[in-house]
Amino acid sequence: MFQFKTFVRYSETDQMGIVYYANYFVYFEAARTALLKSEGKPYSEFEKKGIFLPVVEAYCKYNSPIFYEDEIIVNCWISEVKNTSFKFEYEILRGNEIVARGYTRHCTTCKNLKPIRIPDDLKKIIEKYKK
Repeated sequence: MFQFKTFVRYSETDQMGIVYYANYFVYFEAARTALLKSEGKPYSEFEKKGIFLPVVEAYCKYNSPIFYEDEIIVNCWISEVKNTSFKFEYEILRGNEIVARGYTRHCTTCKNLKPIRIPDDLKKIIEKYKK
């Protein structure tokens, strides 16, 4: 499991000071991007090779609100792997409380968005974080 720590910025909240629902997906993206970068394989490196990882499905279950200036941890891991796709799972925590859970499913594609097999260097990272 990979952990990404951040805090809620004012711009991420609505008029009530609560994190706007779509920003949970921004936190998911930040965590998976940080995971790849921590393994020495930033997403931009895959794009330079003509490999793309579009989100083909996304889900979030909101358990309780997150507020401006809250410190949060986003845990992420891989739960499913197929020939051309894989699924990231996420938990967002404030302290010990799980405030949200979700996932994103990604397909590996070429520039023309045609599915391709997961490349070996990405497969190694996926296997390391598979739970």
